[in-house]
Amino acid sequence: MQEVVLVVDDDKAILGYTAELLTGIGANVLSCNSPVEALAIIKEKPIAIVVSDYYMPEMTGLELFSRMREFSHSIVKILMTSKADLAMAVGAINSGEVFRFLSKPWQDAEMVAAVRDGARRYRMMLASSEDMEFLLHALGQTIELKDPLTKGHCERVATYAEIIARRMGLDMEAKHDLKVGSWLHDCGKIGVPEAILNAERGLTDGEMEVVRKHPIWGATVAEAANMPAVVVNIILHHHEYYNGRGYPIGLATDAIPLEARIVAAADVYDALRSSRPYRPGFSYSDTRCIMASMSGNQLDPAILATLFEGLEEYRDEEGDHPLPPPL
Repeated sequence: MQEVVLVVDDDKAILGYTAELLTGIGANVLSCNSPVEALAIIKEKPIAIVVSDYYMPEMTGLELFSRMREFSHSIVKILMTSKADLAMAVGAINSGEVFRFLSKPWQDAEMVAAVRDGARRYRMMLASSEDMEFLLHALGQTIELKDPLTKGHCERVATYAEIIARRMGLDMEAKHDLKVGSWLHDCGKIGVPEAILNAERGLTDGEMEVVRKHPIWGATVAEAANMPAVVVNIILHHHEYYNGRGYPIGLATDAIPLEARIVAAADVYDALRSSRPYRPGFSYSDTRCIMASMSGNQLDPAILATLFEGLEEYRDEEGDHPLPPPL
């Protein structure tokens, strides 16, 4: 069993016994006696299963499970309690909050079976998630076929967005939503005629109006597909300007969702660095100067500074910045 199992119980004797039992079946076990400490671990490490006591001083096991969703939706949750509160157990299982419920004192075989079943459940969810991720990535690449000159753009935007997210200390769930949102940020362009997308001239006012509709079209599709709100917001708001003069709504400063501000900076950086029929891609130093003029106007100054701080890690011998490898 390669999956990481986190055991949480304020009773150190039970904590030690449970951890030893699960280690004995080959599980990769972490343990702690504080739900607050458990949240810190979950934020930093890829946890597959959490086995938690219900009654703990800082918060209940169910409260812990609820807080865990801030960092991951895929963790399998197993709850144990010394009080056979059947109504609470059934409610937690029916609501999807809990995968298994064990009443103390549980039998070793019950715990082992619950964790092994949990590992199988986690693998199934992970496989399903990876299949969905493949499809979303493929969709982003399909959209790029309408504008061949943008080949690889969505993947590069995702890479730059993660550089920013990593330096900002965002959690794994936020990073994942940023990646998907980066892949799909231009999905609304599927409704923009190729003659407009591939025009080798300035667009007319009417054509620009069509282009400016793509965030709304894309967000509508993402909502219909039950994409997370963060992904929908990235698609809808990545062309908002920090000074409120962007589109489609005209949001400004912190009213623009954080993730959309991150993708906006990554999007502009890659657009400037990429070649177009009417101009070659700008050098790193020229791109930095151009984007400095956008700070506080089009782009969030703090996020822009974070992007360039992160890019400094990739400076080559000539002082330029080749595309970093996917993170």
